[in-house]
Amino acid sequence: MKMLQKALRLSITLMIICGIIYPLFITGVGQVLFAKQANGSIITSNGKVVGSELIGQNFTDPRFFRGRVSSVNYNTYTQADTKPDESGKVAYSGVSSGSQNLGPSNKALKERVQKDIDDFLKTHPDVKKEDIPTDLLTSSGSGLDPDISLKAAEIQISAVSKGTGISKKELQKIVDKYTEGRSLGVFGEPRINVLKVNLEIASILNK
Repeated sequence: MKMLQKALRLSITLMIICGIIYPLFITGVGQVLFAKQANGSIITSNGKVVGSELIGQNFTDPRFFRGRVSSVNYNTYTQADTKPDESGKVAYSGVSSGSQNLGPSNKALKERVQKDIDDFLKTHPDVKKEDIPTDLLTSSGSGLDPDISLKAAEIQISAVSKGTGISKKELQKIVDKYTEGRSLGVFGEPRINVLKVNLEIASILNK
């Protein structure tokens, strides 16, 4: 019985420390020192939540920069997607992230990439096929990537300028403003957060 009591006391003590005290401590530290990151790096505009720095969005309006392809449509859905069709299937299967993991020889991948190339060239007539950056044609591993490469942003400046009336010089300044360097100066490549750039453009258009 003494061994059993010791084991029981130890279990209760560890449950209190690991299940209550430690989580509350870490949550408190996060809220005090890293409040923005701990709450999802939320971005607001005019007092309204418009997204997160960590999750991309699908921009199709010619006035804004495009992001990467997402095999999960950035995990967005409409009310209609939650309703079953005639066969009883529901289009939206819940919160998810990921890619299709299709190989270079896959016919579906080739068709999708060719369609995206044709669509991009149609809206960016001054761009040559071979100059389209690969990150505008390929999806990320998570399907939620909020960033594009510096080249992917700069190649869109001409079309965005035409769609908005904002000069190319001003758009280049916006791109430069939101260009982030390599993480810790070593990892990854310089990148641009698409949502932040597009919010800056929207603020100019709404003046």
